Amino acid sequence: MSGTYILGIESSCDETAAAVVRSGEKLISNVVFSQIAAHQPYGGVVPELASREHLKAIVPVVRKALADAEQSYQSIDSLAVTQGPGLAGALLVGITYAKALAFALDKPLIAVNHLEGHIHAVLLEERQKENREIRFPVLALVVSGGHTHLYLAEERAAGWSYKNIGHTRDDAAGEAFDKVAKLLGLGYPGGPIIDKLSTHGDSTAVKFPAAQLKHRDRKDTAEAGSEPRFDFSYSGIKTSVLRYVEVHGMQPSIDARRNALAAMIANQQKPKPEDYLRLCDAKALNLVASFQRAIVEDLAAKTLAAASACDVATLFVTGGVAANNELRQHFEQAAAMQGLPVYFPSRPLATDNAAMIAAAAYPKFLAGDFAAQGFSAEAGMKL
Repeated sequence: MSGTYILGIESSCDETAAAVVRSGEKLISNVVFSQIAAHQPYGGVVPELASREHLKAIVPVVRKALADAEQSYQSIDSLAVTQGPGLAGALLVGITYAKALAFALDKPLIAVNHLEGHIHAVLLEERQKENREIRFPVLALVVSGGHTHLYLAEERAAGWSYKNIGHTRDDAAGEAFDKVAKLLGLGYPGGPIIDKLSTHGDSTAVKFPAAQLKHRDRKDTAEAGSEPRFDFSYSGIKTSVLRYVEVHGMQPSIDARRNALAAMIANQQKPKPEDYLRLCDAKALNLVASFQRAIVEDLAAKTLAAASACDVATLFVTGGVAANNELRQHFEQAAAMQGLPVYFPSRPLATDNAAMIAAAAYPKFLAGDFAAQGFSAEAGMKL
C-alpha cells in the first residue's frame, strides 16, 4: 500500500515504545513496554532504573513494531524519535538507537517534541476516522504526569505553529495525582487508582480552596499585562490533602494500607481494584473523590476560560490524565455548554506512545525538516 511509513520511537520517561504510522493518519502498529512493575516498589519513576529498562527493551520493541506492521528496516521511509522534554538518560537511549538505525539504513531522522506528539495523537485518530472537519484555531490542553500546558495550535503550509498561553507553575496535574496517591498509601501509578476509587466516595465531602494566582509567573518572558495567561498550580491542593490527613488522624489506616499492598507486590500479586477498595474506609474514599473533583474542575474552568478569551473553534484534551473518566465527562459537558467541540485521544494513545511521535513527524517529513547529525536530548525542551 502506498504512503509514507514512519517508524516512531519514544523513551522520554518510563515507557519504551515504537510504532509505525502511514502518512500521519493511519496507525499500522503500536507497541508499548511499560516499566510500572519495575518502579512500583519505589513509589515513582527512578530515572537511572528507567534508562536501564529502556536499554533492555528498545531493540525487541522496535522489532515487534516492524513485524506487527509487516514492514522491515529497509521498507520504512523515515525514523522519528522523541528529543524532549523528559528524563535525560531515558531520552538518550531512544535518540542513540534511532541515530544508529538512521545512519545504518541511510534514512532521514526526525526529532519530535513530546508535547507536540500528544497533540498529534488526537489528530491521528480523528483523521483515521476520516474526520476532516476540525476547525481552527485549536486550543490544546496537554495534561500528564510531567506537564500541564495550554497551547493555541494552527496548521500552517510548512507545518504547525504553537503558542503557549498557560502552564503549571509547580506540580503538573498528573504529578499531583501520583503524589497524593503515594501520600494515601495507594501506590504507583496513582492516577488510574484514584480514578477508579473516586466513584465510591462523596466528591463534595472535602472542600479544597482554588489556587489563587495573582501575579504572572517569573518564568514568563512576556511583558506583564501584554497578554492574558491561564496558569495552573497544584502544589497547594497536595498540601491541603496532607493537612486533612493530619487533622483527621488518617495515618494509621494509611500505613496499614501501604503495608498490605507492599506485601501483595512482594508476593508477586498485582493488586486489583477490589483490593484497593477493600483497604479504603469511607473517609479515604471521600478524600480521594473530593481531590479528583477539585483537580478536574480547575482544569476545565481555566481551559474553557482560555477557549472563550481566545475565541477558539475546537478543543483538544490530551496526555495521560486525559484517560481519566471524570475529566472526560466533565469536559464534554462543560464544552457542550459553550458550543465547543472537544476531542480526546483513545486511552492507549493518551499515555506515552510512539504512534503520536510518528504522526507528529509526518508534517516535518513533508517539509524536509530533518534532524541535524549532532542533535541530542533536551530534558527541558519547550514547544
